[in-house]
Amino acid sequence: MNNFTYHNPTRIVFGKGMIREISNLIPAGSRVLLTYGGGSIKRNGVHAQVMKALAGCQVEEFGGIEPNPRYETLMKAVAQARKFNAGLLLAVGGGSVLDGTKFIAAAVRFEGGDPWDILARDKPVRNPLPIGCVMTLPATGSEMNCYAVVSRDSTQEKLAFANPLVYPQFSILDPETTYSLPRKQVANGIVDAFVHVMEQYMTYPSAAPLQDRQSEAVLRTLIEEAPRILADPPDYDARAAFMWCATNGLNGWLACGVPQDWATHMIGHEITALHGLDHAQTLAIVLPAVWKHEKERKKAKLLQYASRVWSLDSGDEDSRIAQVIEKTAAFFRSVGLPTSLHDYQLPPEIAKTVAGRLSRRGAKLGEHEAISGKEVEEILRLAY
Repeated sequence: MNNFTYHNPTRIVFGKGMIREISNLIPAGSRVLLTYGGGSIKRNGVHAQVMKALAGCQVEEFGGIEPNPRYETLMKAVAQARKFNAGLLLAVGGGSVLDGTKFIAAAVRFEGGDPWDILARDKPVRNPLPIGCVMTLPATGSEMNCYAVVSRDSTQEKLAFANPLVYPQFSILDPETTYSLPRKQVANGIVDAFVHVMEQYMTYPSAAPLQDRQSEAVLRTLIEEAPRILADPPDYDARAAFMWCATNGLNGWLACGVPQDWATHMIGHEITALHGLDHAQTLAIVLPAVWKHEKERKKAKLLQYASRVWSLDSGDEDSRIAQVIEKTAAFFRSVGLPTSLHDYQLPPEIAKTVAGRLSRRGAKLGEHEAISGKEVEEILRLAY
């Protein structure tokens, strides 16, 4: 097991009706900028619950944060937060709303020039606004981590940043807030959470048996619960399990002391930036192709995963690896996400385009840093 330091300051408030706890988490009289997405929180009653809990605060609202939060939109929120003199940002929505809110928090008091440099040049963030969260779409784990991903239309870039100062102070997770989500968003969330786990698990053995078992527990839970998660009417217990799986998928616990991959995410971000596919859609396409390309380097963990998660124990090693890659792709398809670039009518030349973009940034992806432009092109040809 590798050395590690772990710290997570986010308070999790979990369960039905817990939005009311906002009144105990935010001091009366606070100046709160409420951030959200397309307005579904006003249709499903979440907004009313939040505003009731904020009755003792001064509140302004900023809506319209996109599913892939745009820098151009977020800078409008930065201007509003400065004018309002906000003391706290409260993100109400899914991971994209919270990711965008983390960037807003970092940018409001940023003094280093263009706030885009927080992402593009890893400029330091100092004294960001504090953040709270009401999570309504399980997927990203953003409710209990310090990561955020932001897109910029003018440059067709999708970049990430991480800073321990943007952990949410608290996150409220009420599974009932997910009941009104479209099936597509729930399916995206399942795949997003699943692949987050895989980026920390599907590497090579590192004498970390507890972390392996924790990862496998999340993976098996998502596979087993998927039909109930997607059922109509919604099943509270299944949605609760889903919500907690998504949080555990990227709150840092699974990453302690183990190597990590993240090639699938980096390649997927480029596809989203160029063609606008949902984040989870790109993950479902790219992950099986990465495994096919990297099956020798990942052989031990692929065989472990095949046995422990899918009970694939018969046949030779190559056969089991081929089976488990197909089992995983079939799982993605079973929740409604295609696993081929061709399924989205994306042109074959996307392989060369994405490879070129990552090469120009000097990307060396994967747990061995062995995936550069040439390998990215090969992976995407396997994904076609």
